[in-house]
Formats: sequence, C-alpha cells, structure tokens
Amino acid sequence: MTIRNKQVWAWALYDAGNSAFATVVMAGFVPLLLKTCWSSSSDVTVSTAQLGMANTVAGVFIALLAPLLGAIADCSTSRKKHLLLFTVLGAASTALLAVVPCGGWRTAIACYCAASVGFSGALIFYDSLLPAIASSQEAHRVSSYGFALGYAGGGLIFAACVAAAALADRGGYTTEQAVRASFLMVGIWWLAFSVPLMLYVDEPAYRTDVRSPRLIRSGLAELLATLKQIRTRRQVWLFLLAYWLYIDGVDTVIKMALDYGISLGLSSGALVGALLLTQCIAFPCALAFGALGSRWGPHKAVIGGLGAYIVIVLWGMVIRHEWEFFVLASMVGMVQGGVQALSRSIFANLIPKERSAEFFGLYNMVGKYAALFGPAVLGITARLTGNPRAGIASLLFFFIIGALLLSRVKLQPQGIPR
Repeated sequence: MTIRNKQVWAWALYDAGNSAFATVVMAGFVPLLLKTCWSSSSDVTVSTAQLGMANTVAGVFIALLAPLLGAIADCSTSRKKHLLLFTVLGAASTALLAVVPCGGWRTAIACYCAASVGFSGALIFYDSLLPAIASSQEAHRVSSYGFALGYAGGGLIFAACVAAAALADRGGYTTEQAVRASFLMVGIWWLAFSVPLMLYVDEPAYRTDVRSPRLIRSGLAELLATLKQIRTRRQVWLFLLAYWLYIDGVDTVIKMALDYGISLGLSSGALVGALLLTQCIAFPCALAFGALGSRWGPHKAVIGGLGAYIVIVLWGMVIRHEWEFFVLASMVGMVQGGVQALSRSIFANLIPKERSAEFFGLYNMVGKYAALFGPAVLGITARLTGNPRAGIASLLFFFIIGALLLSRVKLQPQGIPR
C-alpha cells in the first residue's frame, strides 16, 4: 500500500469514528432519552421543540465560527490540530451525557450542543483535507469511501449499543444504563478513529505560517478575500445556494426522524431498528453513488437522490404503520450518503485547492445555517399546532428548488469552475 493510499484510508477512517456520534447520539439515543428520561414529564411536542432548538443553537454557533476557522487554518497550516481540538470537545461532551440525571434536560441539551459543535467544527478541517489527498477525478470516489466507512463504523457501534440495550434484562442492568454506557463508548470510539488521520495524513502546507496574535487578524483578512472571490465565481455561489436549500431537508430528516416517529406513537424499538437498517443499507449505497458520480456525473446522481427524498417526505406526511417507517428508512439509506458525499466532492472540485479550508469553512457555514431552519420549523410548528405532521411538508420546497438550482451548476471535465 502506498503512502497515498494510506492517507486516503486514514482520512476515510475518521468518518467511521465521528459517524458514531451522528448515528448513536444525534439520530438515535439523545432523542430517545430526551423523551423517556431527561424531559419525560413534558408533552412529546415540548421535547420535540427542545431538541429542535438544541440543534438550532449548536448550528448558529458553529455557523458563525466556521468561515473564520477555515481562514485561520489556511493561514497557519494547523488543520489537523484544529480537527483534534474539536474532536476532543465532541468526544468529551458526548461521554458526559452518560451521567446526566433524569429530569436534567437543560444539562443534557448543553452537553449535546457542545458535542454537536465539536462534531461540526472538526468536519470543517476534515473536509478541507480532501483536495490534498485526492485529485479532482478521484474526489467523488474518495469522498464516498469516507461516507461508506462512516455508515459501516456508525452502524457497527450502533448495532452493539442496541444489542446491549436489548439484552439488558439478561445482563442484570437496565436499558437506561445501557443507553448511558453507549455515550461513553461513542466518545472512546470517536477518539480512537482519529488516530490514523493524525499519524498518516500530511498537513497541507499551502500557506505561510502566521502565528498569534496576527493569526486571527490574518484569518479575518483571508475570509474577506474569500468572500470577494466567491462573488466572481458564479458556479461556487450557485452551488452553495442549491446546497443551502437541499441539505436543510437532508439534515432535518437525519436529526428529527426518530423524534418524529415517537411523536406519532410508533414504538421506540421499531424506530431504532429502522435506523439501524438505514446504516446497513447506506454503506454499499454510498460506494455505489461514488461510482455513479464518476460515470454519470455527480449532478445527475445527487438530483436523483433528491427526487427520492421528495417521495420520502410525501409518504412520511401520511405514514400510519411501523412497516412504512422501515420502508422509508431503507429509502433514506439508499440516497443519504450519496447525496452528502457527492455534494462534498462537487464543492471540492469547484474551489481553489490552496484555499480549501476557507472555502470549506463557508461550505460548512452554509450547511449549518441551512440546518437551523428545518429542525426549528418542525419543532415550533409541532408545538404551536400540537400536530407533528404539520411542518414536514415544508421540506418539499427545499428539495425541489435545491435540485433545480443544482442542475444549473456546471463543471469543466477537470472540475474547474467556468
């Protein structure tokens, strides 16, 4: 195996680590424990609003920091250090969720927000390493490798956590204790899978190192320069607008699906099983999307995935039975990773390689600002109307308009914007 391959796989393995947070914590056990323990004395619509606003608060914070963090990283050649810093924040905050007592929803929300900031902040620097380890022709496949390993790793630890919870009676511990132990396991897992990246992925050295106290000033100057440059890059800002719209819907489905199912009265066991099914299906499908992106073009593959999301939303509005939730979970698994992976590689091919951290800071900022609206709309609408189905139709707008705008983004054969 060459050094280049070692860097690719070490980079992709990090996704197997941080995806444990996205799967076990964000999509799985935080919504479950918030309903059954931390906020169990409240109506289901209240805990839905709490979760929606928690995602919004974390999204606002990281969205404000993302562009500056990316600019600073490009100035200081310290992407791996920043990635490790946010990883430690996310893993430690996740582990602390294990000791939050029942009724302590405020503490739980605070830990969850801190962990979400760590997760999202680390992704800025993780994504910005993609252009350094993959050419424009390889980016679609390499990005898909990361998401595929993410689903495999996230699904593996999620399966272990679900099994531990299911066998609680036989093991002499409670289901709640198993769920709490899962938070600690995720923190350790996340840190462990960051080690290969730290050891084998080279730190890009595109820019002259600028040390504090000039670092922040230089970062701000670079950020302003990047914003000015984007105005002249039509394909970049057009893609960011499309991405801002459709990724709102994708993130909302990820973060709120389990909560939505519980609010409809579906059993938590079936919902957790459906989420695990999503992970199993997403692993091979993310790899398949990478191949489709290389063969057919990433635009067609992503737009096809958004079409599937439109069907998912329409069906989700009228869902009545648990078997329907399993079918929808399977459909999400087929397209979720591919849409995310190819979006990342499209953007990597549109931007200047030497300013990738800055541009990916803006990319993540756009994603986080998008993620503010979907969960907040669902939570607030559910609280005001007392009907968790009421807000889901709004996601159709994001998927349809996002797909139309994405169809207008054009790439040269080598991924250079026109």
